[in-house]
Amino acid sequence: MSESSFQDDVLTELGDDKLTEIAGLLGTDTNGARDTVAATVGAMTGDLQQKADADDDDGNEVRQAFAEVTQAPLEGVATLGGGLGGLLSGGMMAGVLAKVSKPVANAVSKKTGIPAPTVARVIEMLIPVLLAVFAKRAAGKAGGAGAGAPSAAGAESPIPSPGAVPGAAGAAPEAGGGLGDLLGQILGGGKK
Repeated sequence: MSESSFQDDVLTELGDDKLTEIAGLLGTDTNGARDTVAATVGAMTGDLQQKADADDDDGNEVRQAFAEVTQAPLEGVATLGGGLGGLLSGGMMAGVLAKVSKPVANAVSKKTGIPAPTVARVIEMLIPVLLAVFAKRAAGKAGGAGAGAPSAAGAESPIPSPGAVPGAAGAAPEAGGGLGDLLGQILGGGKK
């Protein structure tokens, strides 16, 4: 896959059926739903990036959640088909996304005129999709071959406890530039 924006990856992962469902929820067509999803994803990733850059408890939590996403166990689970597997493995990241959902819903509501509770429902639908895209981008950036060969990735590594194998490809530093760079790569890719 060539370099694509995070919003494009989310829209692709979302698929036509979910996009149509979101359009119905919003009372618009699929183009309106696509625009709202892009605005919502942009606001969420911007908020996550801002929090990750902060030197406080929220920043530590976001960085730790991204470190969890980049670990090898998530890659193996994500290849089982997203959905429930992706949601269950979302762990800390699912919690972080849920935490930012209310302020993001309010911000998107102000920008678009869509009621905040409606935007919040859209965000609820987007969280499993965001988790899947984070996992795929992390697998592609950190795992390299793991993204292209899902059958080998799952068989090769039994689920290690976090930090148990310090030299493993999935191990992430506590708060070094490596994680910050990976965070930028996972969230980056061009904003629309």
